[in-house]
Amino acid sequence: MRLRNIPRAEGVLEACPLVIKNEISYKGQWAEKIFQNENPIYIEIGMGKGRFLLTLARENPNINYIGIERYSSVLLRAVEKLDSFDIPNIRFLCMDAADIEQVFAPQEIACIYLNFSDPWPKARHARRRLTSPEFFMRYDHILKANGQIEFKTDNRELFDYSLTVLEESDVWLTTSHTFDLHHDTSMNTGNIMTEYEEKFSSMNHPICKLIAKRQSDCPLRI
Repeated sequence: MRLRNIPRAEGVLEACPLVIKNEISYKGQWAEKIFQNENPIYIEIGMGKGRFLLTLARENPNINYIGIERYSSVLLRAVEKLDSFDIPNIRFLCMDAADIEQVFAPQEIACIYLNFSDPWPKARHARRRLTSPEFFMRYDHILKANGQIEFKTDNRELFDYSLTVLEESDVWLTTSHTFDLHHDTSMNTGNIMTEYEEKFSSMNHPICKLIAKRQSDCPLRI
């Protein structure tokens, strides 16, 4: 589906104090310079319209959240959900996730959320999937030693691919997974639905979820 461009998006994002510009200049200093605290930083890559991350930020004031969205017209929808800009523990970035190693320092991030990512179904586009080996290498670079990745999707082919990538990795370990999140009492506890999740669930699409962590004996990338 073609993304509809919204001409005013650039101006709105430029004026929003929660949308960080010149993000590369804060590498290694996000907690100190942007959030001005020592709380852990969680990021969502491909945050869409933002309900998931905004809910987390309001419910967990002692965690810092950064939402990453490539398309300004999509990020605009998240910004428009704000009742005010007075949410001290959330920020947004309009950028390509392939550049995260330029923006975050080694071990700067405690958790990464991937929700309903583009499946890039053609084999020649596999490297663009947010659960490809190439992206897991990027996550390995910025995650803390005990950091984790949480991935949700309704696309079973993408989910199976992601499980295989993790199984074949010497770095990552799948600590838990389910093929039907909303009927899995353990993994669904405290689940916050995204806009896509609510839509697909209403169509009776099973939601898959996995949690992955770095293997305990794997050296950290620096």
